[in-house]
Amino acid sequence: MRTGGNQGASIPLPEHPRPDFQRDQWLNLNGPWQFQFDAPDSGEARGWSRGDLTTPRQIVVPFPWGSPLSGVPDSAVIAWYSRSIAVPAGWAGRRVFLVIGAADWRTTAWLDGRKLGSHDGGYIPFEFELTKYAKAGHEQRLVLRIDDAPRAFKLEGKQGYGNARGIWQTPYLEARGSSPLRTLHFTPDIDRGRVVVTARLLEKAPRDLALTLRFRNAQVPMVSWRVAKGADQVTFDVPIPHAHLWSLDDPFLYEVDAAVGDDRVRSYFGMRQISVVNLPGTEYRYVALNGRPLYLELTLDQAFHPGGFYTYPSDSFVRAEILRAKSIGLTGLREHVKVESPRKLYWADRLGLLIMADVPNSWGEPDSAMRHEAESTLRGMVARDYNHPAIFAWVLFNETWGLFTKVQGKQAYRPETQKWVASVYRAAKALDPTRLVEDNSPCCGRGHTETDLNSWHSYLPGWAWEEHDRLVSDSTYAGSPWNFEAGFRQARQPDINSEFGNVWGYEGSTGDVDWSWDYHRAVNAFRRHPKIAGWLYTELHDVVNEWNGYWRYDRSGKETGLGELVDGMSLRDLHAPVYVVVGDSLSQTAAAGADVRVPLYASFLTDGKTWGDSLTLSAQLYGWDALGERRVYRETTRRVPYHAWMTGPLEPLPVTMPDGPAVLVLARSSNGT
Repeated sequence: MRTGGNQGASIPLPEHPRPDFQRDQWLNLNGPWQFQFDAPDSGEARGWSRGDLTTPRQIVVPFPWGSPLSGVPDSAVIAWYSRSIAVPAGWAGRRVFLVIGAADWRTTAWLDGRKLGSHDGGYIPFEFELTKYAKAGHEQRLVLRIDDAPRAFKLEGKQGYGNARGIWQTPYLEARGSSPLRTLHFTPDIDRGRVVVTARLLEKAPRDLALTLRFRNAQVPMVSWRVAKGADQVTFDVPIPHAHLWSLDDPFLYEVDAAVGDDRVRSYFGMRQISVVNLPGTEYRYVALNGRPLYLELTLDQAFHPGGFYTYPSDSFVRAEILRAKSIGLTGLREHVKVESPRKLYWADRLGLLIMADVPNSWGEPDSAMRHEAESTLRGMVARDYNHPAIFAWVLFNETWGLFTKVQGKQAYRPETQKWVASVYRAAKALDPTRLVEDNSPCCGRGHTETDLNSWHSYLPGWAWEEHDRLVSDSTYAGSPWNFEAGFRQARQPDINSEFGNVWGYEGSTGDVDWSWDYHRAVNAFRRHPKIAGWLYTELHDVVNEWNGYWRYDRSGKETGLGELVDGMSLRDLHAPVYVVVGDSLSQTAAAGADVRVPLYASFLTDGKTWGDSLTLSAQLYGWDALGERRVYRETTRRVPYHAWMTGPLEPLPVTMPDGPAVLVLARSSNGT
């Protein structure tokens, strides 16, 4: 009985919110709820916990109050939700739970006036068991009180673009067995052709239980493992012969049915490995997927929607968001200071896109309450999202936000806070040794303590990137203090840019970035400095006061100007694995009739096994003469050498200028032979 599947599109986001951890018997609670603000915080005294709201209005769940799609303006920081529920009669004898994907911040629940419990936190799923009070087949009243009052230690991230007040991820009812699974984690080990399975129960096993795994889409024999009485966790290996590896081009997912006694869960995982390796032929350290170096071309994803703020309007929109990034040749997203919804991670898994997952930040000081909030959110993220192959890195802090303490009127990143951040890095590695962990994604030449990545932020105009990248390349090496706090040093981490941009486009400013110039020059500079193992552009889409996205806030397209220079040219061409930097700058002046030698630089960051030892470079010189007539002046084709992961200068391209004045474009294309 897949209860949730019967509701179709009559409610928003009807899909199961956790494709990686899904039981068949569930009931989606999205849609209209009764709702009332409680500015004086007197609702409990007035008996609202029984569902008798005084002057209720309707809110559309799961959109946060204040967002247009919720239908409710943001009028207070405390509010009550109420609706009737009916546990299906077919669930009789099952344990019943209310699961809430995320609600910001303190949530208290009642069923028919009986208190179920409370939860603090804004990003991680939580649950209340209803079994004791549930009356299968009968209507009952479910009530939630949510308190989102300001607290300095709360993890807010960028909620200035739209607050995630109240429920912002799908709530649902779920029927479970008598000894249900709490988590089911798969750790791929491609070197040994196996996956390590760790199953945790909600409570200790009351008797010996059998855990069985059945693979739905692979020729892997059924596995059965004993969970001994009194145990709440087991770990065991499952051989995966001839493993079908997950990759960006072939994102294969192993689909698994798991059962413990009468509790059944659907899950999936990807056989893939995240590591750090040398770029072949160099000492440059690169992030690797399945042992193969991967040049990172990422974008910052604020992950806001103008109608739903933290919450997307539909699953098709979420899927399209991933496809947008892939359509321009990017390898991944950095989900910025927000714990992203599992449906988005699912589509990244299914479609093949990497994810850097940020822990949200507070805007207060790193006191004990903030530390608890950050640590518990990290634990919840890893527990919930462990099986998503798309996630390759956890990012604990951003630009030291929430880590400063006011000392004598100034903000200080104190040594004791740095040591705590280093301890959180080590804790994250203990929770998940299979992924990279970054302690802090910093700017301004400082900020790292212990980390797997030496990343850095910089916002510069296009002309400044060549010199900046040269300085960064010269400054990053084992033992270097650059970008690290005093007392910490770089080891052999990959050197990556984790935020860059130039035209910021605040209202009244210059607006959209000049892709055909500044962005092109920045990408050229990165490609000429292969010690820098990748970059991350700010950002995927515009937000309220930042207009530097690849797409606008409503996800409509922008004019890049690239197609006006070369027919058919797009941003995807600037993200190609086989890339030729043309010239030392994007423009120059030459005398009529002059012979010009145009510098070329190869950035072939792929193994390209099918291309042999050379490529064909075709170049065309065309433009407009003094009368404005378009002409093709020169065409040339030549062979250029190729080997896997090749970077470095090529033989310059000789070009003869026309005899008269003209405005010219030198365009090239490279093709395998």
